[in-house]
Amino acid sequence: MEIFNYVMVLASIIIGLAITHLLQGVTRLVQHPGKSKLYWVHLVWVAAAFLGAIFWWWWEFRLSTQAWTFQLYVFVLFYAVIIYLRAALLFPDSLEGYEGYEDYYYSRRGWFFGLAIAQTSIDVVDTLLKGWAHFTSLGWPYPAAIAIMLLLFVIAILTDNRRYHGSVAIAFFLHQIVLAFSQFQSVG
Repeated sequence: MEIFNYVMVLASIIIGLAITHLLQGVTRLVQHPGKSKLYWVHLVWVAAAFLGAIFWWWWEFRLSTQAWTFQLYVFVLFYAVIIYLRAALLFPDSLEGYEGYEDYYYSRRGWFFGLAIAQTSIDVVDTLLKGWAHFTSLGWPYPAAIAIMLLLFVIAILTDNRRYHGSVAIAFFLHQIVLAFSQFQSVG
């Protein structure tokens, strides 16, 4: 077994758990449609988290040519754990004490967007680990998008303005779609 395949097993399991958690949450919504009051912004973040987990797995293949160290291994695992935690925050075990997903979402926005800030920051390091050539191949849109996302996430922690949160969720989701069609032709 190649070292990349070996070290990515645990990280892939963690990402698989994140995807499983999201899919189980959506399944509960479908199975019990009237049980919890839905919130469209929450659902956009669910879709974005799902795509983000898939995209992470796709992009990590670029580390297959890296010389693996324990520190890199721990870094990749930490990145996967952050993705899992964001996914887990979207669907709590129970909504007891909350009026629905809108109330829950705003009560946990500090955690959710704090983890988003961590994930975005970690992504910069991850991108640099794949090589300077890879980083520069992404062009100026990558650092610009990172800076904008970090600013938007900080503001999202500070405000509970519904229009703002809806706009950020839609913008982030659309950014992921554009990224997928512009950057995901091959992993090699």
